[in-house]
Amino acid sequence: MICMPGKRSWWEKLEDSKGLPRVEKITGKMSKRWGTGTVVIPAPMEVYEIMRKVPRGKLITINEIRAALAQKHKATIGCPMTTGIFAWVAANAAEEKRQGGEKEVVPYWRTLKAGGVINEKYPGGALGQKRLLEEEGHRVVQKGKSFVVADFEKSLAKVT
Repeated sequence: MICMPGKRSWWEKLEDSKGLPRVEKITGKMSKRWGTGTVVIPAPMEVYEIMRKVPRGKLITINEIRAALAQKHKATIGCPMTTGIFAWVAANAAEEKRQGGEKEVVPYWRTLKAGGVINEKYPGGALGQKRLLEEEGHRVVQKGKSFVVADFEKSLAKVT
């Protein structure tokens, strides 16, 4: 793995669960945005494991990952913020492994934002993810400044 002295690798960040997962009651300001019930704050590796299961030709969105995590932990919702951050960490950890010579890495490019939007913050940016998705047979279109997988709903994976 390539990393700077004193800096943790992406993989080390992914493996650091920081006491997660944790289910908390939705209170205060959170209830205005998310309603009532409970929220699961997942462990980074849980997000990684869901992303790892998405087969070639299939896709998943952050919202589907959140729903799977909520179901797994019997929570009302999965935390949007940490799920998105951990997907980004997983993408960078996968790319770090690929650059280190591994052939089979987590297919992070198959994880989209809501609405089928490509995540421009993943390694290679939006154009890199677009290329990888098109290589797998997905049609990617530009909508404004974003790239979106056309008819992404037809390719959603059933992942638990």
